[in-house]
Amino acid sequence: MDLDIFVQYGPMLLRGFALTILCWLLGTILGMALGLVIALAQRYGPKALRWLIQAYIEVIRGTPFLVQLFVLYYGGPMIGLRLDALPAGILGLTIYGSPYFAEIFRSGFRAVPKGQIEAARAIGMAEHTIVRRILLPLGLVSALPALVNFSIILTKETVILSIITVPELMYQVQRLSTETFRYLEANLVLALFFWGLVEVISRLGLRIEAGITRHLIERP
Repeated sequence: MDLDIFVQYGPMLLRGFALTILCWLLGTILGMALGLVIALAQRYGPKALRWLIQAYIEVIRGTPFLVQLFVLYYGGPMIGLRLDALPAGILGLTIYGSPYFAEIFRSGFRAVPKGQIEAARAIGMAEHTIVRRILLPLGLVSALPALVNFSIILTKETVILSIITVPELMYQVQRLSTETFRYLEANLVLALFFWGLVEVISRLGLRIEAGITRHLIERP
């Protein structure tokens, strides 16, 4: 095993890793935000809108991310949507993740005791206040472990972005492998980078969960 190649290719790999984190972070945040909007629309929207949303969820969940990415990047120009590789990758992650996040939020909302919502309505609390003070905080506590788990899954989906030439970590690892023929070392560093990222996300998720739970207990 020749580790000297990492001295030469280290900066390139770090740039790729930084771009991987950027793609994952933006894709997760935007996907989670869109998923929350979808979940609320499913709960409070008219029936026609709920049907459309359900169709969207079934289509996105029923097709591979690679196919969605190809349609977005290569098929987009046919309808006037021309995106560079990086914006297309981030948008692809957002679209791919949003229905999964929506279903996670929906299950979290269903875990909120109905008695608390009915009591809030009984005292005249407005619906948007119920959502802000009861549904979202309690639903988030129930949904947080699943949100963290799917966020971890999205980190691994970022490797697919290399196929549309986003120069993230997988793209740089493939370049290293092609130029040096050191496939073992290249893929070992790929695995180590992702293992470290997953560990950070897992521990951060546990801290956030503990913080939210403590805040809810201490809240008057």
